[in-house]
Amino acid sequence: MKFLDLAKVYIRSGSGGNGCVSFRREKYIEYGGPDGGDGGKGGSVIAEAVEGLNTLIDFRYQQHFFAKNGRPGMGAQRTGAGGDDIILRVPVGTEILDEDQETILADLTEVGQTVLLAKGGNGGFGNLHFKTATNQAPGRANPGQPGVERTIWLRLKLIADAGLLGLPNAGKSTFLAATSNARPKIADYPFTTLHPNLGVVGVDGAEFVVADIPGLIEGASEGRGLGDQFLGHVERCAVLLHLVDGLNDDFVEEYKTIIGELEAYGGELAEKPRVTVLNKIDAMDEEERALRKAELEKAVGGPVLLMSGVSQEGTVDVLRAVRAEITEDRLRMKKAEEEPDTWQP
Repeated sequence: MKFLDLAKVYIRSGSGGNGCVSFRREKYIEYGGPDGGDGGKGGSVIAEAVEGLNTLIDFRYQQHFFAKNGRPGMGAQRTGAGGDDIILRVPVGTEILDEDQETILADLTEVGQTVLLAKGGNGGFGNLHFKTATNQAPGRANPGQPGVERTIWLRLKLIADAGLLGLPNAGKSTFLAATSNARPKIADYPFTTLHPNLGVVGVDGAEFVVADIPGLIEGASEGRGLGDQFLGHVERCAVLLHLVDGLNDDFVEEYKTIIGELEAYGGELAEKPRVTVLNKIDAMDEEERALRKAELEKAVGGPVLLMSGVSQEGTVDVLRAVRAEITEDRLRMKKAEEEPDTWQP
């Protein structure tokens, strides 16, 4: 299934039905009087976050959503039927933006959460509503209120606990495949990952969700490569796992490049807790590992972990470091009889 995380949608709520002007015309009733009913309410447009969706691809093929109009009132004090509501079913983590793509109308982060996007118009009053002691035969009725028409944007930000960062071919997809049941595409060329992948990993009896996004390059904030369009998927993460390719001679500059792109992206992303890992140590000897780790720690200004996604050396320590940065309320505990306490490579 194709991944789509941004969609433009046109919505319109239904107009209310017109009120009715009617008078009773019944045999043996001398003073019939007005009996025009009210118009029905127009249908509304509602967005709802549902389970089982992780893409906005449905909105690629249908962009227009128009609710039904209310029916007009009728004689014999009959109110017109209301128009049916339209519900936009979106994945959990969807932001709803106004047409300017900046004003946030809603942020649906929980299953079942709903938001009213366009309210249906009220039905007009029939002439029965205007009957008074001094106006026994009103000859007017109100028209129904018009519906609301607007353009909105849907932007999906995946719900994950930890996000993977790094340049293309830093080993992010290999790490995700080695520690979870996710099967992202892995190859020896850059930009193998073209859309985000999610994987559930477990360590010491706890599970959390890791998001793998396409690699960043220098100038991504200015649109180079795939740009920074996928960074929104790690905005909700509690911690960022930054993988650095230890086999690259410019690994320190690679680290600084990613940090620079995070700062250029803005928001709170650059301030999130980070776990920095020197990857691909399976191709290094002990001396080279120690030397490169020391160089990277100097640039980071903090501890650096060693790991190999291919040989799975050090992956448990990395998972434990990531788990330590995630609050307990976000973790899902596994039952001891179903899963081992500690994930083993």
